[in-house]
Amino acid sequence: MLSVLARKPWYLMVLPAAVLLAVLGFRGGTGLHAADSQTMAAAMNVPVEQVASATGAASEDRFSGRELGAAIGVGLPLDLRAAFEGGRGLFEYAQQLRTAAAAGDAEAGWMVSRIYDYCGTYAMDPQGYALDSATLARMGLKDVPGLTAAREQVSRGCVGFTAADGLGRALIVEQRRASAAAGSLAAEAALLSMGEPLRTDAKYRRELVERVLNSQNAEAFLAISTAMGVAASGDDAYSGLVAGDQFAQLAWQLAACQLGLACGPGSALMTGYCANGGICSRDPNQDFETFVYDAAVSRQGNEKMNELVSSLRRAQGGKP
Repeated sequence: MLSVLARKPWYLMVLPAAVLLAVLGFRGGTGLHAADSQTMAAAMNVPVEQVASATGAASEDRFSGRELGAAIGVGLPLDLRAAFEGGRGLFEYAQQLRTAAAAGDAEAGWMVSRIYDYCGTYAMDPQGYALDSATLARMGLKDVPGLTAAREQVSRGCVGFTAADGLGRALIVEQRRASAAAGSLAAEAALLSMGEPLRTDAKYRRELVERVLNSQNAEAFLAISTAMGVAASGDDAYSGLVAGDQFAQLAWQLAACQLGLACGPGSALMTGYCANGGICSRDPNQDFETFVYDAAVSRQGNEKMNELVSSLRRAQGGKP
């Protein structure tokens, strides 16, 4: 089966690998402007002048988020997800969430981990991130604008985070363990997807998936989706469940959208896929469901995908 990373030409992945290497890899932490233009031009197979012009200022912002946000005030908003999806002031919002999480709020802790995940790449080197975005904006390559817009969205939302915050895997795992201990099912499911389950035995892992199914909770469905993809292939713990291939992973994510997860064109899901994974739609108006059916599922596979999603939505006791 074709995976979501390698289906159709509007994915950034179809750009020559050397382009991404030169734009995102030559920096080496010192800034793209420090790389030799002739070396980069040779790697990208483009004129030296094009590389030189690419290191200028970022293009005018053309991203327009479509998810409704919530103002971040002194206290936490009633809808923690809406504030996250608002995409602004995430550094300050994370501080508020951490305070609530320390007081035992499991869902606040889970949302902190989502912010860490979303902002992690930016936080490693904000200045370098901006330089890379400027380069992509000025390269003149037709498949780049979607990525540039998504990266600018991340930059605006995550400003304030730096490498000193340590938003890496270790911190995310630590935060999710604490949130799972406090009662967050989504955090517990995410640990399984990260290969860091609270317990490793098959009985626990299957029961966790069944609890997620029974919860019909959008965040938990999203959190466990990666564990249900190719990572679950050949694992008897998931026998009879929607698991084991890329279709299964996407089915869990599509079901999460139907359960209320923000999956619109400006959602954190779409922005994260594009900015952090390089998986971008050419159509800025596509939501996640349309994008999946348009780019990752063949016509012959539509019926199967619909069946998988429907089975997840009507599951009881872990049984489709």
